[in-house]
Amino acid sequence: MEFIENIVNMSNEVLWGYVLIFVLVIAGMFFSIRTKFVQVRHIGEMVRLLFVKETVTTESKKTISPLQAFFVGAGTRIGTGNIAGVAIAMVLGGPGAIFWMWLIAVIGSASSFVENTLAQTYKVKSNVGFKGGPAYYIKKQLKRPWMAVLFSIMIILSYGTTFNAVQSNTIAVAMENSFGIQPVYIGIILVFLTGLVVFGGIKRIADISSLIVPFMAFGYILLALFAVASNITELPAMFALIFKSAFGFEQAIGGGIAAAIVNGIKRGLFSNGAGMGGDPIAAATATVSHPVKQGFVQALGVLFDTLLVCSATAFIILSSESYASGLTGIELTQAAMSEHFGTIGGMFLGVAIFLFAFTSIIGSYYYGEANLNFIHKSKVFHHAYKVAALGMVMFGAIANLEIVWGMADLTMGIMALVNLTAITMLSPIVVKLLKNYMQQRKAGLEPQFYQEDIPGLTGVEAWPVREKEKRKKAM
Repeated sequence: MEFIENIVNMSNEVLWGYVLIFVLVIAGMFFSIRTKFVQVRHIGEMVRLLFVKETVTTESKKTISPLQAFFVGAGTRIGTGNIAGVAIAMVLGGPGAIFWMWLIAVIGSASSFVENTLAQTYKVKSNVGFKGGPAYYIKKQLKRPWMAVLFSIMIILSYGTTFNAVQSNTIAVAMENSFGIQPVYIGIILVFLTGLVVFGGIKRIADISSLIVPFMAFGYILLALFAVASNITELPAMFALIFKSAFGFEQAIGGGIAAAIVNGIKRGLFSNGAGMGGDPIAAATATVSHPVKQGFVQALGVLFDTLLVCSATAFIILSSESYASGLTGIELTQAAMSEHFGTIGGMFLGVAIFLFAFTSIIGSYYYGEANLNFIHKSKVFHHAYKVAALGMVMFGAIANLEIVWGMADLTMGIMALVNLTAITMLSPIVVKLLKNYMQQRKAGLEPQFYQEDIPGLTGVEAWPVREKEKRKKAM
């Protein structure tokens, strides 16, 4: 185990220290400029689309709405990264890590817009509605099957296995701290509950996420607002501390500007998933009248995840004395909650992290399963994947914190590099789709997309052809 941990740590030092942070920031800025900062200019449209009732007809009753796809994505994003990950980033990189989390969320939401719009464009019909994601747009438009398979393998190893180990690890620690329940028992309970849900498919996952995510996210934010309001006089000082340590003007716990940047971006990416290629798998299953709609909805999800939920955790910790206690991860956040709300605060967080992380587990499982379907439809492989995924849930509950997070960082990093390369090459298509969408909106229309609207698309099969629509009306 120690040998594996050393290999993982060395690989992460190279990947995160020299490669991925540069690529993420440059890619996010590139997409922001290409789309003229779509994530800022069209924030109102993003919110509007959450509540638009689509009139698109489909043969399947198992498709999901844009709002449900948003909640599947949010359910996967909002988890340990927002509560334990933020605490880890602040311990290792200081309060300045929060600034870099904010920055990667804002520029990363442009990456999210691009990848999710592409996922909708190249989605395909299945016996349960629609399916898609990076593997599909890589194979169909880039014509690089090997790259599509590589991405699928990495997402199976990340979302399908190691990410779930991270989630169950945090749940186990939180429940032991709050209620004294041994990790092994938590692991058994999680395996049982996860098995019940994942055998129900994407529709059941969407239904569960739509029920849990709004309740747990807004409840957690309300508690954070109460904690901040109780310490309102300290708010200016907290903001000042974040900005000063972000640029190295004040040395933070664990180091200066380099530590703040690395840990803020690393934990920010784990939390919001922008550019990694996971959320497009959920986005592709939604039924919308234009691909850009789901790009907007998922871009909003990135901003919601980091600017609201992650910030809530940061303010809870910074407004407490627990920050300098030497604790880290979920234990630090629980200590801060207990300081603000008494014993019941820590207990509430134990329940909250269970719900946060459980929806992340079931959403991540689906991402891995969808890509396994892309590689091979063998029932044997699928049964093996189910066993491996549930096994990693159990492993995470009883493993140590460092190896679990390290494995997640490594697989996440490789997956992100593959996807960012693909969406950079395909970004001109997204610019044309955005232009097509906005032209229709300016004309007072609810945008509709047809295959021939954007010349040069290949492998687009789930969208209607305009000439066929004309013939139907003529008849």
